Amino acid sequence: MSERDFSYSDQRLRSIATELLDHARARGASACEADVSEGFGQSVTVRRGEIETIEYNRDKGAGITVYLGQRRGYASTSDLGRNALHAAVDAALAIARYTTADPCAGLPEADELARDAPDLDLFHPWDVPVEDMIEIARRCEAAAFAVSPLVTNSEGASVSTQRSHFVSANSLGFMGGYASSRHYLSCSVIAGKGEAMQRDDWYSGRRDARELAPAETLGEYCARRALSRLGARRLSTREVPVLFEAPLAATLIGNFVHAASGGSLYRKASFLLDRLGTPVFSPCVRISERPHLARGLASSPFDDDGVATRDREVIRDGVLEGYFLGVYSARKLGLKTTGNAGGCHNLIVQPGAHDLDGLIRLMDRGLLVTELLGHGVNYVTGDYSRGAAGYWVERGEIQYPVQEITIAGNLDRMLRDIVAAGNDAIIRGSKQVGSLLLAHMTVAGA
Repeated sequence: MSERDFSYSDQRLRSIATELLDHARARGASACEADVSEGFGQSVTVRRGEIETIEYNRDKGAGITVYLGQRRGYASTSDLGRNALHAAVDAALAIARYTTADPCAGLPEADELARDAPDLDLFHPWDVPVEDMIEIARRCEAAAFAVSPLVTNSEGASVSTQRSHFVSANSLGFMGGYASSRHYLSCSVIAGKGEAMQRDDWYSGRRDARELAPAETLGEYCARRALSRLGARRLSTREVPVLFEAPLAATLIGNFVHAASGGSLYRKASFLLDRLGTPVFSPCVRISERPHLARGLASSPFDDDGVATRDREVIRDGVLEGYFLGVYSARKLGLKTTGNAGGCHNLIVQPGAHDLDGLIRLMDRGLLVTELLGHGVNYVTGDYSRGAAGYWVERGEIQYPVQEITIAGNLDRMLRDIVAAGNDAIIRGSKQVGSLLLAHMTVAGA
């Protein structure tokens, strides 16, 4: 990392964090924690070969949390000048004086904090001129239009590059931070005409831009997905096996993470309350958390509390071995933090023997889901109902596209009804999972 990358050096961010902590303690805080960050980037969108948007962003900010015993206050500022930093501390203290004491509030235990943070290779700045970004987006969209004259319109192709760095610190002596980068390429096109139009999209995201999907390959694949949906039909209501394509399987795992997270649990808003040590998935499912993967999109040596992250098994042979807890939620539940304040870190569902085609053959007859609509999930009861589109499968082969249907079930049963996990994971975020085949769900249509 060089000075040209950021307006503030890492050392300057550390000095700002120290200034916040020192002023908070001098003004009477019994404990405090600070975060200071800076980020910048640019993005372009091209639609039908013409530049639609060019955006530049640059942000900076600092936040301070103070404790007066077990009363908590927080304030933030985008001005990193000394007077503004002191004003933020004073505001946080004023808030803390009027809050109710919370026996679960406070910093982590000292032995839980990260001390030796490994280098996870998360920073790969892409010094790409905006003209080159425009050209990449144009090549991506042009490749989509070149697939077929039936690709008649576009919602655009976009390229984005972002980089940031931060420092977190607290009054127990913890101070850590790092720089990171994220780069994206996406495309969305429309096939057909009139009432027979269909759209689809695809994207690639990486820490290192050299690992992004080639622009032409991504554009072509996006177009073929849209074309394959032409002539979509509705289905009559039935109960059949359902296969979630890998990107949607990640949302299903996301539903599990939400239900197994501290906030849902201590509010008693989860069907997984008091389920530690019990089967919540099919015995064929194993889920690991690997927070220290090099260049991982959700890798981090510590969580938002400064607690050291660690490898662990979340699901083993279908059994729930750990929740997702930060310091506060763990105390509310009478448990220990799992280093998940701020979210999960590279959840990996152990892949099975089949790719998507193999899972389609294994399913034999049922529904392949490639798009979900709406947010019909009740985490208290587990009831699940979402609009969907995809493909009807007979004799292990796709027969025709389907649309305007609803898939419904109960998450408690759905997770235990997973028949197989695919080996076709697409890495896009914090969850790495291949397609998931479920034994049965209700499909409601015409």
